[in-house]
Amino acid sequence: QVQLVESGGGLVQAGGSLRLSCAASGRTFSRYTMGWFRQTPGKEREFVAAISGSGVSGLNKDYVDSVKGRFTISRDYDKNMSYLQMNNLKPEDTAVYYCAGCMSDSNLSDRSKYGCWGQGTQVTVSS
Repeated sequence: QVQLVESGGGLVQAGGSLRLSCAASGRTFSRYTMGWFRQTPGKEREFVAAISGSGVSGLNKDYVDSVKGRFTISRDYDKNMSYLQMNNLKPEDTAVYYCAGCMSDSNLSDRSKYGCWGQGTQVTVSS
């Protein structure tokens, strides 16, 4: 079973940067798509970004429109890690960010297709 642990959240001023990390355990990590979602109180968990695994043909990435050009998702197969580099942060990016995995569907943004989740890390962007 794959376990996911996020780190790297914190408080940052608008325009600043943070890098979130997700450490994954499990031998089949490289095959799965890895994703990042975020959630604010009273709202549904929202797709942010995803990167496909070795089990999917080609290296595919997907982002929600609101973060395109500011966020970059990447992964390190050797270290079983995925990362979310967040630049030019805005107050509306404030949320709990969750790492997600155990996913092999071609629709990278489909939350229901992810079978593994981390505990979340808080990101707060002040204006």
